[in-house]
Amino acid sequence: MLKLMREASHSYPWLLKSIMGIIAIAFVITMGWWGFGEQTGSVVASVGEFTVSRDEFRRAYENTYRFYKDKVPGEFKDETIKQLVVDQLVDNRTWLIAAKNMGLTVADADLREVIMQIQDFQKNGTFDPEVYQRLLAANHLTPAIFEAMEAKEVLSNKARMIIRDAVALTPAELAEAQALTLRQTESDPAKAAAGKDRAVQDVLFQKQQRALMAYIESLKTTIPIKINRELL
Repeated sequence: MLKLMREASHSYPWLLKSIMGIIAIAFVITMGWWGFGEQTGSVVASVGEFTVSRDEFRRAYENTYRFYKDKVPGEFKDETIKQLVVDQLVDNRTWLIAAKNMGLTVADADLREVIMQIQDFQKNGTFDPEVYQRLLAANHLTPAIFEAMEAKEVLSNKARMIIRDAVALTPAELAEAQALTLRQTESDPAKAAAGKDRAVQDVLFQKQQRALMAYIESLKTTIPIKINRELL
């Protein structure tokens, strides 16, 4: 089942993007604290110097379970969802290590821009400091803690972007994507024109995801990783 879910993510890029977004929600505006070593509660997993708390895992699990229940037909076993979530959380910590290895940093101006673009902190389309402070307080977070959390997410994304931007389609892959679009919409030239760019972008996205997975799996072989499955 887990293999089928992952294969579906490759076949339908929108699904993988949504899953990544759902997991990311557990890293940002959630009830409680993150889990990068600051937490004293149970540790579900350790990845090098970083950890995943049990509370964080449960939040990510609940968000992901609701997503699959609402968006994906069929029944999914708890163990399948748990494995998917813990894999994603471990990958997130591994990307932080990748960012460190690449020597990446986050400028204060870049972090401020990212936070100001978060819609939850906006009022009438503009960042509102009062809304920001109130929402953080409601989630038992201080600006300093939240901004440290968000900086880690920005670092992870920077590392991903470096690997992703190095990927390009070969002429053969480009021709294959375009030919597939023509076959699917050959009776409607207008649809063919509209779908051509989308097909190319989907194929590129899938290739980028394979590159990201290959990179992170290779890095994980060099990092001590421990998962306490009895806590899942």
